[in-house]
Amino acid sequence: MAVSFNRGSSSRSRRRSSAVFSDINVTPFVDVMLVLLVVFMVTAPLLTVGVPVDLPKTNAAVMNNQDEPLVITVDAASKVYLQETEVELKELIGRLIAITQKNPEARIYLRGDRKLAYGTLMEIMGTIASAGLHKVSLIAEMPPPPPSSKKPVVSAPPRARPGAVKR
Repeated sequence: MAVSFNRGSSSRSRRRSSAVFSDINVTPFVDVMLVLLVVFMVTAPLLTVGVPVDLPKTNAAVMNNQDEPLVITVDAASKVYLQETEVELKELIGRLIAITQKNPEARIYLRGDRKLAYGTLMEIMGTIASAGLHKVSLIAEMPPPPPSSKKPVVSAPPRARPGAVKR
């Protein structure tokens, strides 16, 4: 009966098992990032909801500006909203001056319901101008594209070849 004590090979195997694992597993990180991406893609459009108004349709060009404008909304009942907060027309000047810090370059978007009288919008625009703000834009929706004027193509029945016999 012989017993072999091979100390050298057992110490080598211990060193291998205690070695530091230096690879990074990024799969859980990517999974979390994709879930966050989906969550933000779903919630981002919901964050831009304001006061619901029925905007008129127009063919005006789309404005592409970088900084965030102030939005004043007037609903069908002639209630005035600054961003999403209802304000009285007489309070509007003070709030606009406080928010814009008397900056005449501040942009203001005015959204008015389609059923609103033109004079009401002009009164609000005059109030905005009396606050020293002259960059006022009216917001409207783009109309749907007109239906295609092309007539559908109707194919003619196939012609018989010359010399072919009909049966």
